[in-house]
Amino acid sequence: ECPGHFGHIELARPVFHAGFMVKVKKILECICVNCGKLKVDMNDPEVNDIARRVKAQHRLKRIWERAKTVKECKPDDAPDEGADPDDIVPGHGGCGHKQPDIRKEALKLYANYKLERDEDADRDTKAETDKQLLQPSQVLNILRKIPSQDLLVMGLSEEFARPDWMILTILPVPPATVRPSVQQGAGQRSEDDLTHKLFDIIRSSSTVRRLEQEGAPAHIVNEHFDMLQYHVATYMDN
Repeated sequence: ECPGHFGHIELARPVFHAGFMVKVKKILECICVNCGKLKVDMNDPEVNDIARRVKAQHRLKRIWERAKTVKECKPDDAPDEGADPDDIVPGHGGCGHKQPDIRKEALKLYANYKLERDEDADRDTKAETDKQLLQPSQVLNILRKIPSQDLLVMGLSEEFARPDWMILTILPVPPATVRPSVQQGAGQRSEDDLTHKLFDIIRSSSTVRRLEQEGAPAHIVNEHFDMLQYHVATYMDN
């Protein structure tokens, strides 16, 4: 509305920010992909020591080193029958969900679940893997589930640095003064590269939104969404 201030584009779907994908992958490896809870147990003295003594900017790396190998969001053990409630020590309190290996391939994230090995299979046979694509919208929902206290343990902030903000739903658009047109020969003017890229983003986003409204096949929508993700990534990093 004002030529000197930023505008914005509301994207048809959330997309990954190319500059934060490694960080998002690392956070996903620290938490349960089902309930959003940290996979490490705060009853572990070493984890507790990291939360209390390590500076915030170094905490995520330390927590990640311990959490990345945890393959289950450990639930509490069932209390013994007739046990005094006051004597029950709280456990991790997880949901029991099996945890995948998170893999990054270009502008995509995948969750690789190791399938249970058949008892009759040869021991030397490698266990099969169920490879599932993690859409940015799925990742956004997972990151929004992280409890506030777990954000602090990872050195993040509920107020200033929520991890779900690393997924783009709205794209800022700089004013024209930041991307001025260039004078060419014969009195012609050429638009800045950023302006051309913003046009590509608007066109791709509109196409994805239209195809979803028309009920187009999922693979067609996803092809155009991949193009939207590509345009946003190259807008950030040429």
